Amino acid sequence: MTNVENILSLIDSGEGYKVEFKVRVPSKVRELTEEICAFANANGGYLLIGVDDNGQIIGIDLENNKRSAIQDSIHEISPALHCDMYAVNIGNKTVWVIDVPSGKDKPYIFSGSIFVRDGANSQKLRTVEEMRSFFQECNKIFFDHIPCDWFNIYTDADEQAIKDFRMEAQLSSSTANKQIFENLELFTDKGITKNGAAMFFGKQPERKFPQAVIRCVLFKGTTKVYIIDDKTFGGPLYQQYLQAMAWLESKLQVAYKIEGAGPRKEIWEIPLTVFKEAIINALSHRDYYEQGATITIEMFDDRVEVSNPGGLLPIVAKDFGHKSLTRNPLIFSLFNRMHLVERVASGIPRMQEAMKEANLSEPEFHTEGMFTVMFKRQAKNNVADDIVKGIVKGIVNDTINEKEKAIINLLAKTPGLNASQISKHISKSLRTTMRYIKILQDKDLIEFRGAPKNGGYFLAD
Repeated sequence: MTNVENILSLIDSGEGYKVEFKVRVPSKVRELTEEICAFANANGGYLLIGVDDNGQIIGIDLENNKRSAIQDSIHEISPALHCDMYAVNIGNKTVWVIDVPSGKDKPYIFSGSIFVRDGANSQKLRTVEEMRSFFQECNKIFFDHIPCDWFNIYTDADEQAIKDFRMEAQLSSSTANKQIFENLELFTDKGITKNGAAMFFGKQPERKFPQAVIRCVLFKGTTKVYIIDDKTFGGPLYQQYLQAMAWLESKLQVAYKIEGAGPRKEIWEIPLTVFKEAIINALSHRDYYEQGATITIEMFDDRVEVSNPGGLLPIVAKDFGHKSLTRNPLIFSLFNRMHLVERVASGIPRMQEAMKEANLSEPEFHTEGMFTVMFKRQAKNNVADDIVKGIVKGIVNDTINEKEKAIINLLAKTPGLNASQISKHISKSLRTTMRYIKILQDKDLIEFRGAPKNGGYFLAD
């Protein structure tokens, strides 16, 4: 029970997330109960009867029949909710207080509907997305916790995925898989494997979860008109992460800094660490209920965008960058055990800091519908020149001719070209071009990647 001083403080602060004023009890008592239900589904609050919208204390004499009607209406909230109702005398006026706790058994339902507090107002959840987000906030339904009847982790798992997990999580080889699976809580109470386990350890989870893939697209220019490369990666989620990172590394430009006799230092046009954060974030937090969209990595001449279905959950949106709440706690915990994420909300600050340290623009975030993080690229030619200078500087007691330098320059700007394409660019015959390529390969400056028919040449790692 709160005292006069606290009530006056609440009134002075005005209506808000935890305070609602009513001059009198509405003719339809259910309107009052909807507000009470909304407070219970949030962080609790106070409903003050006898105060107008401007915070003026009008006072009210609440008869027994009115109080009974309010209590009877509150009893219709499910599950059962106990609220204290009492009078507080302020001067010669009486304010009635309904003290609503933050419910421990959310969601609370009244007349078949869920009501929630949104700022200084209460609203009824009407859309599937609103209800899903609320249930996720209440830890009631998570896609990765749903039973997966078709997946048996003991017979259907990808052995390499399990090996990768054991290695990255630094688990003892003497610990049996069964014990690990049980410790990770990969099963429901009835012993059925969860969706998250199927996506993390299944051989081809995209067969049952077609939305659980990463699509990587390289565009020419700054619009989505011309597609140069388009790859979709499925398989266990950790394998998707590795494949997406490899794709990015094959497209991004990298310079080399060589100091003394030590190994050369790679300087990527955008720090790779920000993509690691963005991709793991997307795999952990995306809305897997959304089957019409996938995680996408889109690369343009001036930027790279990483997007995943599902905007921010309301509780995260209120304190973006400082509060973390995942839609998929099982998947998030598995990445955490592999030391790829941290439990605190540090992913956003780490991306911002990495871009600052590289003297690049901070990432931009767009959170409506899709969650997108955008990283701006440097001018291509400047980066390519840095690459060439770095490589040439690192060649000690040796020389390369102008055509060989031209090939390095070309692959720095346009990696993945085959020998025929290179010969056209440097205006030499295919035979002569192959000789130059062989020299550069012998010096470990370039390498061939991919299948013999459709692969190409890249600057060597």
